[in-house]
Amino acid sequence: MYKDLDFNEDHYSFDEHRETNYDHDDYQLSEPDFNDLQFDDYSLDEPNLILDVPYVPTAENVVEAMLDLGQVGRNDVVYDLGCGDGRIVVAAALSRRARGVGVDMDPARIADAMEYAGHSGVQFEVEFIEADLLEVDIQEATVVTLYLLDEVNKLIRPRLLDELRPGTRIISHAFDMGDWIPDERHNYGKANLFKWIVPAKVGGIWEWESTAGDTIKVELKQQYQKLSGRAWINEEAAKLESALLQGDLLELLIKKDSDSKAMRFVMRHENKQLIAAEDGLQATPAVRKLGL
Repeated sequence: MYKDLDFNEDHYSFDEHRETNYDHDDYQLSEPDFNDLQFDDYSLDEPNLILDVPYVPTAENVVEAMLDLGQVGRNDVVYDLGCGDGRIVVAAALSRRARGVGVDMDPARIADAMEYAGHSGVQFEVEFIEADLLEVDIQEATVVTLYLLDEVNKLIRPRLLDELRPGTRIISHAFDMGDWIPDERHNYGKANLFKWIVPAKVGGIWEWESTAGDTIKVELKQQYQKLSGRAWINEEAAKLESALLQGDLLELLIKKDSDSKAMRFVMRHENKQLIAAEDGLQATPAVRKLGL
């Protein structure tokens, strides 16, 4: 069993979250009730949609829940898009030893975030950038956190899918991504938290050799992390039992016919090929014959 591949089990429970206590004198962060916020004036018709996102700080215990859901650790680079006062980035550095980058278009918020980071003693572990969320370079992120609006999430969704590496975790507080269904959703008190794992682009026709000497071919159609398709073995129609994608990991179950045992292939998308991710039935890397 490939240890990293897990499509069905939910390992995330918020039943026992630790309470965060930032003892920073006058720099205690407020926790306003999000339910009081009115969004009637915000729509795609506004010329400055990104800048017009209302600033609502995330409660400190929800910040920790977001970092837990993102499985943030010391090897991660956390980008908070629309960072406000920097509390998520600072918390990632303080409690997870991660490197953090906060991005905001409001210079006043950037100044607040830099001051807060300095007072918290993590000014060398974090960076704050005054920039447009639609233009800032996000490619080095391994975790992205969001507390924006539905329409803004959908606006930046193409960038997240195209520019982030497969396997990058995206955590959103309160707002979803339209028809990109989250991999996980959790309720934490009054807060709704969503998690997506950026999928590799595996749509197309792939071909490889099995250890038994068979030529395996699959045609995969992809919508975000969801896959469907067909399979052939030695140019004879076969049955694609399942196709599961999580980040850069792909699991395929293929049967010659309804009475045969399914062949299981676990592959990692790497350098435009599908490389065997565990010892098994795959003898050669899968090569894409045609992209879809």
